[in-house]
Amino acid sequence: MLDFTQNPDDGDANGSPTSRPADTEILDAYSHAVTSVADAVGPAVLRVEIRNGSGKPGGVGSGVVIAPDGLVLTNSHVVDGAKEVRLQDAEGRVMEARVLGKDPDTDLALLRAGSARDLPHAALGDSKTLRRGQLVVAIGNPLGFESTVTAGVISAMGRTLRSQSGRTIEDVIQTDAALNPGNSGGPLVSSRGEVIGINTAVIMGAQGICFAVASNTAQFVLSELIQHGRVRRGYIGVSGQTAAVPRRYALNAGIANASGAMISGLEPNGPAAQAGLMSLDTIVRVDGHNVTGVDDLIRLLNNERIGRDLEIEVLRRGLLRGFTVQPLERPVQKKAA
Repeated sequence: MLDFTQNPDDGDANGSPTSRPADTEILDAYSHAVTSVADAVGPAVLRVEIRNGSGKPGGVGSGVVIAPDGLVLTNSHVVDGAKEVRLQDAEGRVMEARVLGKDPDTDLALLRAGSARDLPHAALGDSKTLRRGQLVVAIGNPLGFESTVTAGVISAMGRTLRSQSGRTIEDVIQTDAALNPGNSGGPLVSSRGEVIGINTAVIMGAQGICFAVASNTAQFVLSELIQHGRVRRGYIGVSGQTAAVPRRYALNAGIANASGAMISGLEPNGPAAQAGLMSLDTIVRVDGHNVTGVDDLIRLLNNERIGRDLEIEVLRRGLLRGFTVQPLERPVQKKAA
């Protein structure tokens, strides 16, 4: 049993003076994890400034370099309406940038730093491996305070969030890591130093309820923006969340899924509703491909599947059922004049 009656500054049990260890030697595991992440990923986090059509300064947000040749992920709303984009790194170096593409439906945008090369960069991780209670670190420039680090845990996964375009963003991460205006577009990072989300929103007036777009969604959007400059999606008229598949259901259905994409809502006249899918159905396979979460469903509803019949298999009350659905192209949401 430990004896807490002795003051360590008073000396050891024999009266000999004891020396206080250096602060760097008494960092606990939590502090070490946070400082390691900040040191590793912090240099890849940029301040994003925009100028509007009049040439006046606009909004300020954050971004994260994801490739050494200057590819930067940020939020779509950060660069909305930008005529000019300027980046500034942690050392004060300023770079001009251009917008390669935006996806308001997920509030993500891809930038290219003008002339910079060999930039410090961060790797995108697999958001599907995350667990509630896992340590995460947010890095950004809230309210103009550069290179701010906050830490917290993953509060929940599979949330939905209304995007700037009016669409719902699926598979959103909820965290209690403190975010403020200016954090938008910055990374949410795991203790392994991998970017597992792009910070996007905070509920004003609430404490500890903040959101980030999952990295797996960002991976999909990134590839589409690089290839096409926009994200062309199939659309079946459902909203959903990643949900566990009970083992007994999987065994009875003869499937290997431990999770799937549970439908939480349907548009009344959408392709899924017309095909007979229902709320609480859990999608486990599309076109012969396993679906283990909402990110899989988003990825599979790509431009190649628009307008052709898809076989969608769902678990309904523990039974496997199949439906034929024909995705439409998701319309681009336009702002009102």
